[in-house]
Amino acid sequence: MTLLENYIVRQIVGGLCIATAILLPLFSFLDVIEQLDDVGEGFYTTKDAFLYVSYLLPRRFIQLAPFIALVGTVIGLGQLAVNLELITMRAAGLSPMRISRVVLKVGLFLLIVLGVMEQFVAPELQHKAITHRAGALAQSTELGKSLGTWTRDKRQILRVGKSPKGRYMENVEVMYIDDSGMLIEHISAEYAEIKTEKEWELNNVTKRVFAENSMQTLELYNFVRYLRDTGQQADAYELALWRKLGGGLVTLAMILLSVPFVLSSVRGGIANRLVLAGITGICVYLFDQIVANVGLLLDLSFPLVALAPGLILIWLAIAWLQRLA
Repeated sequence: MTLLENYIVRQIVGGLCIATAILLPLFSFLDVIEQLDDVGEGFYTTKDAFLYVSYLLPRRFIQLAPFIALVGTVIGLGQLAVNLELITMRAAGLSPMRISRVVLKVGLFLLIVLGVMEQFVAPELQHKAITHRAGALAQSTELGKSLGTWTRDKRQILRVGKSPKGRYMENVEVMYIDDSGMLIEHISAEYAEIKTEKEWELNNVTKRVFAENSMQTLELYNFVRYLRDTGQQADAYELALWRKLGGGLVTLAMILLSVPFVLSSVRGGIANRLVLAGITGICVYLFDQIVANVGLLLDLSFPLVALAPGLILIWLAIAWLQRLA
């Protein structure tokens, strides 16, 4: 890349860092407020709430990536516009298409970072967050009064609160853990009846599954294949898999869309651009959610549903850039 292109890259990266430093703490603060509602339930403390939110920071960054891409690039290019540097660059022969190619290089690097986080960082930390929170909340306040009877084998933990009759038990909990000791499933029943030594009948059951919420992309793909091969319903998980790919496409589209967004009003103030970028980001988020839910409801093609928002945005960005050329 030329010195001029390197300069643009530095400005955009700086803008992305500023956007991350603003948006990630803001949304994390909202997450903390939400978690504080559960403080005091079981053994869930304020420290647990902050620990839960800190574990979710990589996942929250991935979720905010399209918004950060748009706002951050608008900040970077907007600063160049405010200082009249964009006008100088265009006068020197730097076309909108060439600027967009520079921006796309930053976008591709951002996608690589997101891919690494999605595969190796976010799922594991999200799993820790979910299991830690579930473990604290699952220990009800009644636990202090009556611990009940506990038993455990390698992968299962059983708790019986009361056993007033020989084959009748109350407040039954069954917890399944993986090889690393993380909780993956929790079943609670108001009461249980022992039919045989190997058969229990649970009544008024509540089941919570935690593993699927924090799967790596490859694990989610294998899980979808397993559900399909065994004849089970997999639509929601298959859509979630395709939306992971669609999220990367939307992020790339948003960072590309920021170029004509700024160039179309190169003499305007940066504050106005940020407001418009914020509104655009919200509209795109809502559009993406609506398309996903409608697609699931109408049983549309999952690749089409997941990739359509990003493809539409890229088409709009290219069309807009061609008008500015």
